[in-house]
Amino acid sequence: MHSPRDLRRRIRSIGSTAQITRAMQMVAASKMRKAQQAALSGRPFVHLLYRIQREATTRMGNFTHPLLEMREVRKRAIILIGNLFRLAAEFDPQTTIFITAGRKAAQFIARTRRQLIAEFAYADTPQFPEARAIAAFARDLFLKRKVDQVQIVATRYINTLTQHPLCLEFLPVGEIRALKIPGVRSEEELAADTTEAVFEPNPQAVLGYLLSHYLDIYIYQVLLNAKASEQSARMVSMKNATDNAEILIKDLTLEYNKLRQGNITKELLEIAGGQSE
Repeated sequence: MHSPRDLRRRIRSIGSTAQITRAMQMVAASKMRKAQQAALSGRPFVHLLYRIQREATTRMGNFTHPLLEMREVRKRAIILIGNLFRLAAEFDPQTTIFITAGRKAAQFIARTRRQLIAEFAYADTPQFPEARAIAAFARDLFLKRKVDQVQIVATRYINTLTQHPLCLEFLPVGEIRALKIPGVRSEEELAADTTEAVFEPNPQAVLGYLLSHYLDIYIYQVLLNAKASEQSARMVSMKNATDNAEILIKDLTLEYNKLRQGNITKELLEIAGGQSE
C-alpha cells in the first residue's frame, strides 16, 4: 500500500506531466485548425479543376498527350505521403519504386529495403512549390517511360476524428476512382454526351497547359489533406493523454484522501484509547 507521501509525490509528478500535455494540446489544436482550414478551403477549386479536366479530356476527340497514355503496367511509382506503411507494403517491391513526402515515410521505405528513388520534405503548412516539385519529378518518370503508372498513397481528411487512407490514381491522367468527387459526372454520362466542344486557340495549347497545372494542384491538395489528418491525429492524441492524466490524478487524490483520513482516524482512536487507560 502506498503511503500518503508517496501518493502526494505521484500526484505532483502526474500533474506536471498533465500541464505539459495540456500545453502541447493547445499548440496541436492551433496547428490542427490551420491545417483543416487550408484543406477544406481548397476543395471547391480542386473539384472544379477536376471537373474541367474530365470534361476536356473526354471531349478532346482525336487529341493525344503523353500524360494520357495508357500502357501495360510493368513498373509503377508510388508517391507515399505520411505514415500509411501497411498500405504501402502491399505493393510488389520488385516492380515498385517509391517517392516519399515526409521523413518517416522515407525511413520506412529504406528500413524495409524497398527502392526509394526520391525523398521530399513538406512543411507544417504545405507550400505549392513543394507540391510542384513532387509532381514534376513523378511526371518526368512517366514521360521518360521509367514507370508505366504513378499512384499516390495518402490520407483523405474527413474531420477531426476521421481520416481515410487512400490509393489514388495520378498518372496517366484519367478518372479518380478511389473517391466520389462532388459535381463531377460519371464516365458513362460524359461518354454519352455528344455536345461539341471547341478549344481556342487549339486542343494542344489548352489541354497541354491544363494537364500540367492540374497535376501540380492535385498533389498540393493531397499534401494539405495529409497535413490536416496528421495534425488532427496529433491533437486527439494529446487530448487523450491529458484526459488520462487528469483521471489518474483524480483517482490518486481520492485514494490519498481516503488513506490520510484513515490515518487520522487511527491516530484519534489511539489517543482516545490511551486516555481511557
